[in-house]
Amino acid sequence: MVAGPLTGTQLADLGAEVIKIENPAGGDRLRYLGHRIKDIGALWSLVNRGKRSVVVDLQTPEGVDLLKQVVATADVFIQNFRPGVVKRLGIDEPTLRVLNPDLLYVSVSGFGDDGPYADQKTYDYVVQAISGIADVQKDPATGTPALLRNIVIDKTTAGYATQAILAGLLARERGAGGQHIQISMLDVAVSFLWPDGMMQHSFLDSERVTAGAHMSDGYAVRRTADGYVTFMAQSNRQFPGVCRALGHPEWMDDPRFVSIATREQHLDEIDAMLAEVIITWPSSRVVDAMLAQDVPCAVVNPVDRVHLDPQVVHNGMLVEHERPHVGLVREPLPPVRYQATPTSLGRHAPRLDEHTDEVLAELGVTADSIAELRARGVTGIHART
Repeated sequence: MVAGPLTGTQLADLGAEVIKIENPAGGDRLRYLGHRIKDIGALWSLVNRGKRSVVVDLQTPEGVDLLKQVVATADVFIQNFRPGVVKRLGIDEPTLRVLNPDLLYVSVSGFGDDGPYADQKTYDYVVQAISGIADVQKDPATGTPALLRNIVIDKTTAGYATQAILAGLLARERGAGGQHIQISMLDVAVSFLWPDGMMQHSFLDSERVTAGAHMSDGYAVRRTADGYVTFMAQSNRQFPGVCRALGHPEWMDDPRFVSIATREQHLDEIDAMLAEVIITWPSSRVVDAMLAQDVPCAVVNPVDRVHLDPQVVHNGMLVEHERPHVGLVREPLPPVRYQATPTSLGRHAPRLDEHTDEVLAELGVTADSIAELRARGVTGIHART
């Protein structure tokens, strides 16, 4: 619902002309989830900005033919159906390759095109569970796994897919021609987690390994008198700075805390000592004291105040402007900045069926034919089911 569409949006941000094909019975389901204005949800709009919406019934031969006409003119075709669906519809990679030999055909799936899970419906939280990400997030006190409450794998998959498409386009320019690009959310999740999350499962020659703490052990949010902050205190460089910042330089000489190894053995005691001081200080005092000792530290911003953070404001990452259909919106700019070829937000997130006639006309379909196609339900909106 997000990985494939967000790939298109990222390409649109880079200047691509992107056409979103939607079904006539209400279009993309994500349109209607969460905060929304009519048929444009807030999540949907940010995942699908920069596109034109074309409604085609792919359950009809005429609808499939129209899609093929669009694909024949395209550089890239992205689909995120479950395996087998595109073949049944007649828009699988070999079929479209005949129409457009130079096409980059991109298949985004949950688990891949085959294997024991391939036919299962997939969402972000399912992949988090299987890949080990939920286990890395487990509560240190209880050992209970937890999900990242964010569609991190969908969004990361989109980033990988965008990178793959750009590489594929460059390879095509260098003579490689069109190709099929396949990417699964599970493969992305495992790759994403592995460097730090699986560091203790990478070196398999156990007799030669010196054991160390897991990267996630130091990740903690700490309660202050008026909110929350985060910082790490394990390293030989940071721990003395933390002690000085909190007004307890004597902690540095405590035999329990003189080295990383001894501190790892007494993490619970360190956490208790830190908590006893920090709970009496406002967040701003903690941050100022830590930064004065060159200890990385930050206030945990509530989500309704992120846009007010001084560095966020300074970076100009968020813009507030009027968008057709929904009015005033706040949304992020593309995060990568190019000196010679700047990106932009481009067109608005479209209403369902907003550009069907426009795109068909560009393909050479006459106005009378478009009207006939609408009358027969091949294009245009049906009653939502």
